[in-house]
Amino acid sequence: MRTMATGALWLFTAVLSLFLIAQPVGVDTQLALAACAISVSLVIYLLRLQGVWRTVFLAIATVVVLRYAYWRTTTTLPSPDDLLNFIPAIILYLAEMYYIVLLGTNLFVVADPMKRPPAPHVPDEALPRVDIFVPSYNESAEILALTLSSAKALDYPAHKLQVYLLDDGGTQEKRTARDPAKAAKAQARHVELQALCAGLGVTYVTRSRNVHAKAGNLNAGLAASDGDLIVVFDADHAPAREFLRQTVGYMVADPKVFLVQTPHFFSNPDPIEKNLKTFDRMPSENEMFYGTIQKGLDKWNAAFFCGSAAVLRRAALVEVGGFSGITITEDCETALDLHSRGWKSVYVDRSMVTGLQPETLSSFIGQRSRWCRGMLQILFLKNAALIPGLSLAQRICYLSSALVWFFPIMRVVFMVAPLLFIFFDLKIYDVSTQEFVAYALTYLAVSSLIRNYLYGQVRWPWMSELYEYVQSVYLFRAVLSVIVNPRRPTFNVTSKGDTLAEDRLSEIAWPYFAIFAVLLGATGYSLYRYQTEPEIGGILFVVTIWNVINLLLAAAALGVVTERRERRGAPRILTNRTAELQVEGRSLPVRVTDISTGGVRVEIEGSLDTLAPGSKASLRVTRLDGTLAGLLPVAIRAVEGQGHASTVVGLGYRAAYSDYPLIAELMLADMSPVRDQRSARQRRRALVLANANLLVWALAYPLRAFRHLLFDKPSAAPVAVAAQDVLAVPPVPALSSVSVDAQPAQS
Repeated sequence: MRTMATGALWLFTAVLSLFLIAQPVGVDTQLALAACAISVSLVIYLLRLQGVWRTVFLAIATVVVLRYAYWRTTTTLPSPDDLLNFIPAIILYLAEMYYIVLLGTNLFVVADPMKRPPAPHVPDEALPRVDIFVPSYNESAEILALTLSSAKALDYPAHKLQVYLLDDGGTQEKRTARDPAKAAKAQARHVELQALCAGLGVTYVTRSRNVHAKAGNLNAGLAASDGDLIVVFDADHAPAREFLRQTVGYMVADPKVFLVQTPHFFSNPDPIEKNLKTFDRMPSENEMFYGTIQKGLDKWNAAFFCGSAAVLRRAALVEVGGFSGITITEDCETALDLHSRGWKSVYVDRSMVTGLQPETLSSFIGQRSRWCRGMLQILFLKNAALIPGLSLAQRICYLSSALVWFFPIMRVVFMVAPLLFIFFDLKIYDVSTQEFVAYALTYLAVSSLIRNYLYGQVRWPWMSELYEYVQSVYLFRAVLSVIVNPRRPTFNVTSKGDTLAEDRLSEIAWPYFAIFAVLLGATGYSLYRYQTEPEIGGILFVVTIWNVINLLLAAAALGVVTERRERRGAPRILTNRTAELQVEGRSLPVRVTDISTGGVRVEIEGSLDTLAPGSKASLRVTRLDGTLAGLLPVAIRAVEGQGHASTVVGLGYRAAYSDYPLIAELMLADMSPVRDQRSARQRRRALVLANANLLVWALAYPLRAFRHLLFDKPSAAPVAVAAQDVLAVPPVPALSSVSVDAQPAQS
């Protein structure tokens, strides 16, 4: 009923809007009407009104947006007879209409996000059998040890749970490669991971050939297992102990549910967060998707598989021949296939994994390029508008998720457009200053209000534009390649674990400097023209402001390409556990405050004077129910605050692979501190402060970037620092384990 009422209100608004927009009223009246609409919307936004007011806000905003689209279409385009101006004008117009269409689909998706109740409780005897897949390609044994140990420790009946490592780095194809060095490396990995799995009680699975990338690897896992449900965790996505208890109940309650997806939480910043130093105070980029958009998709039964941290039903996968592998985004493609066959999906907005993001800009761009090309492949090869079986709402949702990846082309268009007037005097946006204020400026104001009203808690102002610009420089070509040949893209594994010994420029930085120089030159030239050509002062002023905004984003991006050093090979996550430190014959109660795969930080109440760095010790780890989990071998690395009311001690592990379950217990048995950290970052940023942030970045970071450009010596590329470089991990004997060579199911 609520959905029908919302739709009726929007339909009424659209009809009324078309009637009002077509009325022949003057520019002053249009400005007054827009000002009233903005004022009402602003009050709703400032008072954080929800419920029916959310619909009122979106209805009013829709009127202003449609009003701008009508005016832009009927008034601002140059004559088709003037091709020199008309062609670039049409390109800019289409880019604007693209964003308006995308805005409309986004409003449809997130107008009323679903807030699901907790998963139904299921008695242990009624729980289905679960197979956990951890696909891997080139991740280190240390990363895998934590994920596998965490998966084995999940709160679930042990006889109904089986964990599989799906190793695509040790396939027969790789172990018999023509290059002897590559073959030897694959063979060593094969032996090492077999031993790791045997020690942890995990089934090791590999296959003959590396075909169909991750989808083929997952299908090999399907062929080697027989559980009712499949859980997928990426190799670096270590799950919380509660994961299955919070998800499987949805599957049991409704046999038509094929997917329960949860958010991805990352313990390290992406390159933009790291280089701009925003990770601890700003919502991460993916929180807009997982915090708002996925809940909106869930409303329309269109939440899709994101490749990890998800539960899937084997029967559903078997119905479509396994994980789909036509595109390089097998996750979304598989969900689309199953939604079109009438299966249902569930999204649970509860962070229950901790993973790793790409640490360097080049690996970040590589990851986003794969996402971009894969989603556009789905658009071209499996267009949701044409696939039978989907509801209208599902078609809109999938189209919205795919269309957004055309943003690199649109971002380039918006960057080039003002340059065409500044340098070549092309009239591609034919308006007066008064019309620009009455229509365009009010449209921009309402668009900003919409973004902040819907996404303000999970995305700060200007961050979408900055992320889009940083990616567009390289993704522009990726989009064109898919348009030319949708079947050409191939799957590339994202590099994880890269660390930098020193601050340096990214190896892909040079285009950002070139663009900055062009935009800076354009700003200078526009100021010159403003002085020498006063007759075009009005429109030139508008275009110059447009170019200056592009310049500010380009300047801030120079801070992104100036990569900060990151010597810590293992990012830390917050925790709040109690343990006992056994050292020098004493047993000291401690509180564990943060932890990584490299070490742990503990606080000891009371004054201590005798703890010496380098001392060997053990950490007595207890489970949440108070039972003993075991003794974790550690060494004291650093001691702070000795002789004071409390002492902070940094501990490094002296751990074998068999000790990783204890690390997983401390790190992931209770992820409440991690969720609290995520919630604390989800706060709105006032537009004034966001503007100030952008201005500070734009003024400060170019100086830093050019200093590196001029004075740095050529440096080595980032290297992946394995966890054994920071841990003392003794070798593990080669033990027997299960190896399955399976051909992937064909999608």
